[in-house]
Amino acid sequence: MIQNTGSDTLVNLALAWAERYMTLNPEVRIAVTGGGSGTGIASLINGTVQIANASREMSKEEIALAEKNGITPVRFTVALDAIAVIENPANPVRGLTLRQISDMYTGKITRWTGVEGDERPIVLLSRESNSGTYVYFLDQVVRLGDSKNKALFSPETLLMPSSEGIGSEVRQNPNAIGYDGLGYVTADQKMVAVARTDAGPYVLPSAVSVHDSSYPISRPLYMYTAGAPSGEVKKYLDWIAKDGQGIVTELGFVPLVEAAK
Repeated sequence: MIQNTGSDTLVNLALAWAERYMTLNPEVRIAVTGGGSGTGIASLINGTVQIANASREMSKEEIALAEKNGITPVRFTVALDAIAVIENPANPVRGLTLRQISDMYTGKITRWTGVEGDERPIVLLSRESNSGTYVYFLDQVVRLGDSKNKALFSPETLLMPSSEGIGSEVRQNPNAIGYDGLGYVTADQKMVAVARTDAGPYVLPSAVSVHDSSYPISRPLYMYTAGAPSGEVKKYLDWIAKDGQGIVTELGFVPLVEAAK
């Protein structure tokens, strides 16, 4: 039995991996649950799981807590992801800079006219703070990757418990803007092209734009183990890194290696 807990971004992918692997290896049982990257990491620190899923790196404080418990976390990159900025299809805004997105999420821009949109209020959607996607978006978008920047999400931001929750609200609210892992974006949501600066280029998230680093909001997805894995856990992680990458593409995420052209 392998216990696998953590990132909600990774949970569907982790479930698909587990189901396929158990079909191929009936003697193995893999239990997958979500709860957020923070939950998975806390479970690893407490010694209650073999694998923690995370859409962010462990912090120095978390690593220190694990080591205090005699656990040395080992990180494995299992897939790549773009964080897509999404809006309702009726919204005419097609592209935003990182600075504009930051200004929206910190409350400096509160109406869509501030980014050449309609005369409507902006409804901000975010994941909850236990989410690794929340942490990454805060650091790399809201704070623009500046470690000295202490900006916070606007208090008007609606914190949603899941990626699906953000997607559902975007579909029904023409004023909403949110962010989700690429694998959670559906055809009835509109992805916004994002630029690092006003000079562009404005790039849509995709496997290609993640691999060539042209899309500015992309990241690795991780699995952590307590020390170097062995036995069935090692076999499982080795399978994920090779044969399991086909499932990454099937679910709309980005495989570790770019597909041959």
